[in-house]
Amino acid sequence: MARGSVTRVQPHEEGARKPGLVYPGLTIPFILVVLCFAAWGSAANLTDVLVGVFRHIFSMSNFESALVQFAYYGAYFSLAIPAALINKRFGYKAGVLTGLACATVGGLLFIPASMLLTYGFFLLALFVLASGLSILETSANPFVIAMGPESSATQRLNLAQSFNPVGANIGVLLGAVLILPQITPESAKTSMTPDQLRDVQERDLSLVLGPYTGIAFVLLLIWLLIAFRKINVPEEHSAFGLDAGGKSGALGRLWHNRHYRYGVAAQFLNVGAQVCTWTFTIQYAQDVVGVPTGISGWYLQASLILFLVSRFVMTYLLGIFRPTKLLFAMGALGVVFALVAVLSPNMLGLIAVVAISLSLSLMFPTIYGVALQGLGKDTKFGAAGLVMAILGGALLPLVQGRIMDTAGAAPAFIVPAVCLGLVACYALFDLRTTRHGGAAVSEGAAP
Repeated sequence: MARGSVTRVQPHEEGARKPGLVYPGLTIPFILVVLCFAAWGSAANLTDVLVGVFRHIFSMSNFESALVQFAYYGAYFSLAIPAALINKRFGYKAGVLTGLACATVGGLLFIPASMLLTYGFFLLALFVLASGLSILETSANPFVIAMGPESSATQRLNLAQSFNPVGANIGVLLGAVLILPQITPESAKTSMTPDQLRDVQERDLSLVLGPYTGIAFVLLLIWLLIAFRKINVPEEHSAFGLDAGGKSGALGRLWHNRHYRYGVAAQFLNVGAQVCTWTFTIQYAQDVVGVPTGISGWYLQASLILFLVSRFVMTYLLGIFRPTKLLFAMGALGVVFALVAVLSPNMLGLIAVVAISLSLSLMFPTIYGVALQGLGKDTKFGAAGLVMAILGGALLPLVQGRIMDTAGAAPAFIVPAVCLGLVACYALFDLRTTRHGGAAVSEGAAP
């Protein structure tokens, strides 16, 4: 099958040498930016634990507790365009530093939130934290792309994103060890007086404080490491710059690029499926299989470990296969796992929920890289659109939470099944169509 106007590096041409993964002199900056991927992974996946925690502390429905994800991923949507403007005006490094600073403030806001004992203040702290992480991610992903040849952009981004689940595992581990086992059981609250209940609520909410303040100080350390290092990316202001000129401008060009437009939709669905799966893994374990609260978090931990290992495996496979071939295979496999979770409400279903992470591991960086192929001067603005697609993580868990409240935890996994099926359709679209205009990323073997 033809791949359209794909530009390939010819490493076997006489006198030619295969380019490195990053440009000379950018190895240390690349490592520092990779640390950002791990840091926001910790913060993002700690919120998956918080959904279950707040459900117990404030005695709320699954829909109400899912507002944690709405606040978190809604901030991603809101701050993506401002982040793109920061990148356009000041460069990727400034965007990364702005994001780290804002996220640090958000983490520290958990201190007054734990004192006020108000669910809304926790949501505000999460919103500020996620706002910073939105700016950070909008800047860091295209920064990584710009740090090396376009021919290895998707593989380089997958490598950087492989450290996101490293942080994610740390975040969930913090929740599984420091928060979930210490939460006061519902049975113990039945005989308590109102004053005792408030004391217990205060103690339980204080458990959330430690992990988030720790993340805030880690973000501050990374800010210092990046701020005092000179980072010069030669491609940033040329091939990767934002140019609003031309007949239709950047927005018009992006809208008429079907691979990009559908890529944004696929990213919306992918992030929605990912957040739905991880948000409600603990609830599936507790409500469907009857796993005790104290150990239910370990199933989410297992899911993220699988995600971590699979991400590195997929990074290797991207050097062999075309990215969208792998994306189609993983999307189809994810549908199978999600349907097993729906149709087998038992331990087999829980194993299937955990296994969905195998499919998810490839998706975010691959959709991101494929959608940005050949955008050149519109890459910064295009990157903002793909980060705004993270809105799927804010909206779709609300849908799944509502289904859980009415039909149960197992049937609600039809939501990630539909999402992953549509992601597979995007991969099939890319495989069956030809790109027009601009160079395309060319990892993998020729089809």
